[in-house]
Amino acid sequence: MSDYITIPNQITDKSFEMIQDEIDQIDPNYTFNSAIEEATIKRAIHTTADFDYLKNLKFTHDAIAKIAHVMQSGGTIFTDTTMALAGMNKRKLDAIGCHYHCYISEPEVFARAKERGITRSMAAIEVAAEVPTEKVFVVGNAPTALYKILEMTKAGKLNPDAVIGVPVGFVEAAESKQALYESDIPAIVALGRKGGSNLAAAMVNAVLYNLKLVK
Repeated sequence: MSDYITIPNQITDKSFEMIQDEIDQIDPNYTFNSAIEEATIKRAIHTTADFDYLKNLKFTHDAIAKIAHVMQSGGTIFTDTTMALAGMNKRKLDAIGCHYHCYISEPEVFARAKERGITRSMAAIEVAAEVPTEKVFVVGNAPTALYKILEMTKAGKLNPDAVIGVPVGFVEAAESKQALYESDIPAIVALGRKGGSNLAAAMVNAVLYNLKLVK
């Protein structure tokens, strides 16, 4: 067996070097809008090995700065899945005083969803809306969660500081993300079908690891 890298930070550094090399091959004229967007897009590629995010990952209404503000101001990050929550660096979030929660398995959410005939993801958004902190919603799986955020915001029942909207799939995934992208809500959006809880967590970590780059 040939020698291989075993030191974690060296593996990561080599990965990001390879990502930039491949970007240079795919599109030699590709330029990032800012250092923080570069870090975020490269984190998406690093997590998924999918270079489509060079074109598919979009940032609206100064979303990254809004997310960074919530992180550093005692706000709360709400995820639609326990998988997305598990992938976030909670040690670093704890260190800066940022809260995080996933309500999807809470008894209150089960009861509300059953009583009202809605998905648990939608019920979880309603419960999160009642939390009296600044809020970032992180959605990697449930298009209905994005639609509920948009619906409640339009009705004046929710005021999200930002949304990371990257649900994966076929039924309403692309449509819900397009609606978020076209809304006035600050957002990081993965247009099209691609996304997932792993990407959702990576987007949180990308901002968290690069707070010094946020203007």
